[in-house]
Amino acid sequence: MEKKVSKTQLAKSLHISRSSLYYFPKQPEKDEKLRERIVNTLVEHPAYGYRRIALALQIGKNRAHRVMMKFGIQPKVRHRKPKYGRRTSCSGVPNRTQGICPIAPNVIWNGDFTEFWFHSTKLFLATVIDRFTREVIAWQIGLHHTTRLILDVLEEAVRKRVTTPYIFHSDQGSEYTAHACLEWIINHKILPSHSPKAKPWKNGHQESFYDKFKLEFGSPSRHKTIELLIEAIGRYINYYNTKRIHSAIKMAPRAFYEKEIERLKNN
Repeated sequence: MEKKVSKTQLAKSLHISRSSLYYFPKQPEKDEKLRERIVNTLVEHPAYGYRRIALALQIGKNRAHRVMMKFGIQPKVRHRKPKYGRRTSCSGVPNRTQGICPIAPNVIWNGDFTEFWFHSTKLFLATVIDRFTREVIAWQIGLHHTTRLILDVLEEAVRKRVTTPYIFHSDQGSEYTAHACLEWIINHKILPSHSPKAKPWKNGHQESFYDKFKLEFGSPSRHKTIELLIEAIGRYINYYNTKRIHSAIKMAPRAFYEKEIERLKNN
């Protein structure tokens, strides 16, 4: 018959305190609870990496990264780095945003459009983004990439912000270099600014938005009608503006805009 060993004797033989025999690690339980919170966050924000997860849950980014690695959690939508073409020299209207870092809303607005297929029809999405707040101020859908589409979205942006920017920046697409577009910009006392040709990274805020839009929005053709598609685009842009945390400003663009407007009022 084996002799029973008391917990005190066992602790002494192991050179540990007696209380250690009753210790149960709490970290696995904490990690499991955090795993559930992360998974639930990814349901609403499928493109969030560990940095945005940390901001959303108000935890340290290292902790978020460790738990996501531990449980093999990854964003449902993974972003790809854009590939750019050959670099060429600048021509036409200069890039007036070079070296400028806006410190308030409505200093620099960026404009651009992207194309996508809806079943057998090519559509164009034009947007205007505030460079400082990252908010998509206005957007329009068109069947053709015309100067009229660009003017429509610019007019909508002015109506929504009830002001005009100091600079409007775009690429050198024919829609933006057209006389009617430049005339509209100048008549509204805005300085036009163009990226050098074949350098889309010089309009990076727009490029970044379209990259996220195309990956996170999904296939446009999954919608049955163009009306449903336009409604879905509106919902995504509202989500992007009001809920999706932007890593550069640590919050959603609309909240950042409202915060900055309040700050400017109080100064």
